[in-house]
Amino acid sequence: MAEINHFEYGWITPALSYALSVLGSVLGLICAGRIRTAGTAGQRAWWGLLAAWALGGTAIWAMHFMAMLGFAVAGTRIRYDVPLTAASTAIAVVAVGIGLAIVGTGRLNPVRLIAGGIFTGAGVATMHYTGMAAMRLNGSLGYDTTRVALSVVIAIVAATVALWLAMTVRRPLAIFASALVMGVAVNGMHFTGMSALSVHRHEGQGDVIGTGMSTLLVPIVLAVIFGVVGLLYALLAAPTDDDRAAAAYLDGRRAPEPAAATPVVAPDPVGLRARSTLGQPGTPFPSRREMPPR
Repeated sequence: MAEINHFEYGWITPALSYALSVLGSVLGLICAGRIRTAGTAGQRAWWGLLAAWALGGTAIWAMHFMAMLGFAVAGTRIRYDVPLTAASTAIAVVAVGIGLAIVGTGRLNPVRLIAGGIFTGAGVATMHYTGMAAMRLNGSLGYDTTRVALSVVIAIVAATVALWLAMTVRRPLAIFASALVMGVAVNGMHFTGMSALSVHRHEGQGDVIGTGMSTLLVPIVLAVIFGVVGLLYALLAAPTDDDRAAAAYLDGRRAPEPAAATPVVAPDPVGLRARSTLGQPGTPFPSRREMPPR
């Protein structure tokens, strides 16, 4: 049994992972709030996609990656399988997106909320253990069944609460407080799942095949930075409820344009205009040569 260290760099990595989960939760809750006020199906899909990326990509997966920076096993290097690592990212984003679609279409009720929470929580747990399966080291991984089940339950409960908050919370202070709670839940699920892990090291094996954490760090950090900047730009550029209310107020105060004046026709009591072309404006006076014979 190999010795496992979850905090190789002290409390730096768990503090950063918690900060990422809170940041992603704040952005995700704000984007989810825009789903409720969107006027068209396209706008709802757009804000749902951004909320799924903020929650699934930043609050969950980036938090998982940051926490894994502090994971080490004595006597062996750790490498990662890039396709499986990318697949774990897609699983997290898709699971959150489908969960938001379940609770965000139609009126929110307990059945929708529980169904969305179960699906999203199962997806988050799948993301976690897919990311663990992407690890390559001189040893085999084992898991304690009871703690794995507990981590799945925590993921489902946390996902259900997160979806409920995404559909109900609106005030900035409430959003921030909810993000703090969600950060605790996401990190609790991660470290509960990590506590279920055991490594049986293999002696006498060669180099570990895969990509090192330092190689993955730069592109993933850049992806997180550009993702957060893009989310902030989308939120700042989009009109808020106050902006729409102000625009409607100004439209209501704007004076209507005057209607085009209709030409006034002079009265013709004896019907001369109907019997003669002389009554029509612009008609030339006929000469005697043009007049018909009697």
